[in-house]
Amino acid sequence: MEFLELSTWIMIGKIIVVDILLAGDNAVVIGMAVSKLEPRLREKAIMWGTFGAIAMRLIFATILVEALEYIPGLHFIGGLVLLWIAFHLLIGDDDNANIESKDSLRGAIVTIIVADAMMSIDNVIGVVGAAKGHLELVVVGMLITVPLLIYGSRLLARIINKYPIILWAGGSLLAWVASEMVTAEPLLKPYIAGYERLIEIGGVVLVVVATLIVKRLRKSKTIAE
Repeated sequence: MEFLELSTWIMIGKIIVVDILLAGDNAVVIGMAVSKLEPRLREKAIMWGTFGAIAMRLIFATILVEALEYIPGLHFIGGLVLLWIAFHLLIGDDDNANIESKDSLRGAIVTIIVADAMMSIDNVIGVVGAAKGHLELVVVGMLITVPLLIYGSRLLARIINKYPIILWAGGSLLAWVASEMVTAEPLLKPYIAGYERLIEIGGVVLVVVATLIVKRLRKSKTIAE
């Protein structure tokens, strides 16, 4: 794959957007883990924790890329999982992790790496799906987004809160990536040939419509109470 090609950079852009949308909680975890450290140790904990978190994600991504190539049905399952993740992202079901802050450098680094690893499964599925199995693009995307999220998470959160359309656009993109994973399933290709684009559009519509319905039902329930 040529890095100078426009299609390559479009794919990298998709990876970055997906990772930013799914990694907000990971940045919060890092902030909580280092909150008790002295300022001079905080930067070290963030730097080494970030390095460890990137390494763990790359290990997970490598395993998933290989698995997608050799395990039948995994594209389909991964696509369905991503559709579910996109839906929960849009309806705002955030499971905020309760992470204990550490007062030692080693403890903070270990907490960052372990917590990030536990919370990054959705990120890994998302970026591998957006990269369409190209591990080198996963590496580039993660090297860009992980430091960006760690050092700019507050700004990113404010921007998304101020402009909710960004979240809707990002959730739709994630649903599109999920649908692309489904249509990339070798077992389905003989049955869906020629209908791939329709299925991908249908995946986005399904997630958006389901989100709107759930939000309306929740609003009606709140008013009734």
